[in-house]
Amino acid sequence: RLPVPKLEDTIRRYLNAQKPLLNDDQFRKTEELAHHFEKGIGRELHEKLVAQDNQNKHTSYITGPWFDMYLKAREPVVLNFNAFMSFNPDPKPEYNNQLIRATNMTVSAIRFMKTFRAGYLEPEVFHLNPEKSDTQLFKNIIRFVPSSISWFGAYMVNAYPLDMSQYFRLFNSTRLPKLNRDELYTDEKAKHLLVLRNGNFYVFDVIDRDGNMLKPSEIQAHLKYILSDNSPAPAFPLGYLSSENRDTWALLRKQLLENGNEEALQKVDSAVFCLSLDDFPVKDFVHLSHTMLHGDGANRWYDKSFNLIITKDGTAGVNFEHSWGDGVAVLRFQNEVFKDSTQTPAISPQSQPASVDSSRAVQKLDFKLNDALKGGITKAKQKFDATVESLSLNLIQFHEGGKDLLKQKKVSPDAVAQLAFQMAFLRQYNQTVATYESCSTAAFKHGRTETIRPASVHTKKCSEAFVRGLSKHSTEELQKLVEECSKYHGRLTKEAAMGQGFDRHLFGLRNVASSTGIALPEFYQDQAYARLNHNILSTSTLVSPAVQLGGFGPVVADGFGVGYQVHDDWIGCNVSSYPTRNGKEFLQCVHKSLEDIFNVLKGKK
Repeated sequence: RLPVPKLEDTIRRYLNAQKPLLNDDQFRKTEELAHHFEKGIGRELHEKLVAQDNQNKHTSYITGPWFDMYLKAREPVVLNFNAFMSFNPDPKPEYNNQLIRATNMTVSAIRFMKTFRAGYLEPEVFHLNPEKSDTQLFKNIIRFVPSSISWFGAYMVNAYPLDMSQYFRLFNSTRLPKLNRDELYTDEKAKHLLVLRNGNFYVFDVIDRDGNMLKPSEIQAHLKYILSDNSPAPAFPLGYLSSENRDTWALLRKQLLENGNEEALQKVDSAVFCLSLDDFPVKDFVHLSHTMLHGDGANRWYDKSFNLIITKDGTAGVNFEHSWGDGVAVLRFQNEVFKDSTQTPAISPQSQPASVDSSRAVQKLDFKLNDALKGGITKAKQKFDATVESLSLNLIQFHEGGKDLLKQKKVSPDAVAQLAFQMAFLRQYNQTVATYESCSTAAFKHGRTETIRPASVHTKKCSEAFVRGLSKHSTEELQKLVEECSKYHGRLTKEAAMGQGFDRHLFGLRNVASSTGIALPEFYQDQAYARLNHNILSTSTLVSPAVQLGGFGPVVADGFGVGYQVHDDWIGCNVSSYPTRNGKEFLQCVHKSLEDIFNVLKGKK
């Protein structure tokens, strides 16, 4: 189970995170408020949280409040919450044809779903010592141990089973807009796929009456039929509604239902997943990021648990809604789909589609729109276009080293990437700001994420030395500063992964106060608390053989959304920003910082 940290540990960690962001006077005030909170109302809230947690052994203390946080948010999901991960191309170029890849990936996704539902999907396990635990022998032994104690057997060989409670929401699921708080909806009985092309909505069954998957050649035939349909794009594309403010969308949805669209919406909401087929090829990585992160607004349904997007040239990616689950579940899905569709593809470029009557099997959904709904769609489109217009995406690839060299120099690759962001921001804006790095807590029952706070007194000191006084320090001194950052970041990462961060605990305590009618403690009204939670640098990382790159929007208007990957011999970074920040310049500063760090580690300045 996810542990509730000790209150004194949380306060200590919180103050450590505040230190680099405040001057001495501000810090004294924040420290005073924190200690006052720890001895007074904070203690009371902590005891209530622990008591609640003890009464709810089936879940974790963060589950309820975290769902609420996402589902009560009224901002549009696109750019604010939805993230994307794009697939690597199929290693066999002729398989990157849109129809071939869409068929193969759809088939692999359904195979994954059926494997999962039948209870045959291999558990997600974090192996600290794979030689011992990631073996056939261990698997054969552990499968006969009762589940109540099998986790203990795994712990003995340093293998940690991860929580998979989110996986069921991957399929047949959507987020429904409701006033004040949205709802998650899943209908596992539905057998159809939703396909979007040119803003038009199509559905066809991919599972038959006996629960078997349709033949791949039939799925291919139906997708070919949709790709060759030359119906014009709708004058009022419904997809834009899912990009609206949630309350606005909830009211419009109510009107849609009242206007005779209940059956069509039911088809959209319950579909196995949404396959979005785009009619253009991808020009470059920036175009790829824009396409997967938001697209044109008409050919997406942002509320579905995920959209599998495939462009004209067979470039594929996933855009996923974030309330139901985290990157871990989506990444497992993508890894399996990539592996299955490339290693054992269902169809080949030589395969012929089945001779079936697709015009009967495929249903094009027709939505009845009155003037109010047409007006709502027009307004949603205007808002969407304006927001997307203001969003910049920039990328760099640093080719002078990566994970291999850093490990050889005994520093953490993630710590170095995070240090480069701190240095870059200092170089560009001359300050240290609130920084967020997400860390999965899936090692615990119903764990979600915890925050790593990469901005520390160590990164500040190191960044100042590199940015302002490179010539004043010897290479040895600079190496020592980088090593200190690495050691401290490693500790923060380990703590977060073990549920020993401070952000979720403070979030949980605040939630106890509001749900039991206790006035908001002064501690939470501190400007420094608000500033720490205004995450100007929001960062997230993943590396996988299936994924080319990932990204998300900034979480605040004056922030950067930083998706990054540290590969064996290079580092990739994808940054989103709005006009108040210059993402291109930030990445130039990141590149310069990485150069400086690598040079110092190699023993030259």
